[in-house]
Amino acid sequence: MNIKTLDEQVSVSEHIACETMAPLAQNGVQVVVCNCPEGESEMHPSYEEMAQAAQDAGLRFIAIPFTRGRMEREHCEAFRDVLQGGEKIHAFCRTGNRSSQVWAGAKILMGADKKQLHGQAQAAGFDVRAALVSIDP
Repeated sequence: MNIKTLDEQVSVSEHIACETMAPLAQNGVQVVVCNCPEGESEMHPSYEEMAQAAQDAGLRFIAIPFTRGRMEREHCEAFRDVLQGGEKIHAFCRTGNRSSQVWAGAKILMGADKKQLHGQAQAAGFDVRAALVSIDP
């Protein structure tokens, strides 16, 4: 698993396995957010399996699914609500890109500076320009 840090609260990666939950918890993660639609790939566990693995590791599991290029404001609002809880979050999708986009959108809704978000995402290897132009506070 290739974990990339977006800020002090959020890390992202490609899709994770159920076995990944315990190591995430050991690294301080408290909430795991899935940005993949259930069944996106036959190789990925179901939401139910992921939620159980998260619970077993002492984590909360939240699904905020959307497909590539289909992020809406409501997805950003849902992620914003998770961010506002103050817990350490690990979000994942097929490559980490959707998770970085929804993070940027949520941070914009919270009043973050778009240039700073662009730089943070770029440092982690992601281009969040789509969120920067499509989401307004």
